[in-house]
Amino acid sequence: MSSDESVVKEALANRRPMTPLQRVAMGLVLVALDTLGRVDTLPDPIGWTLVIWGVAALPLPERRALVASAALALVTSAVLWVPQAKDWVADTELALKWATSLPDLLFVVLLSRALIAAARGQKPVDRKVAGRFGLSLTLAVIVTAMVPVGYAADSDQIVGYAELGFVLLWLYLVWNLFAVHSRTWLGGTPTTG
Repeated sequence: MSSDESVVKEALANRRPMTPLQRVAMGLVLVALDTLGRVDTLPDPIGWTLVIWGVAALPLPERRALVASAALALVTSAVLWVPQAKDWVADTELALKWATSLPDLLFVVLLSRALIAAARGQKPVDRKVAGRFGLSLTLAVIVTAMVPVGYAADSDQIVGYAELGFVLLWLYLVWNLFAVHSRTWLGGTPTTG
């Protein structure tokens, strides 16, 4: 047996199922990736389905609220996945475009709050998790508020910053979900080695 075959066999023998937060993070990666062109070849509803699968397995008291908010985002994304609906929203007022992003932001806020509460409930308090998701909660609130403020001020620059903030929020959230996924109190299995 070659060394490559033994490495593959060892890797297969030691593989673990995805943790709940890995499922959530991978689902959010699919949601965040927009493909160019008229049809999104990586449909957001598939991403939200992965997110629901992940949050349904989280050992958190807020699980039902998380599933409900992810389901709302799933329905919204399914409607907007249709090219005609997507085009119609793209040609409408900024307020409607902003409103279609609210289910996503609601999920981020609820997930961040749930993870902060769970981290604070640990003995000792998991300050890293609480801090990471405290920042994602703050960013989500700021991004949510920036669009109406920019609209009221008639400032395309503020709206542009809000769009950039939304992208950075997704990146930060996904990064940190992967960073904390192995915590046993979040349904993970600790990594060895």
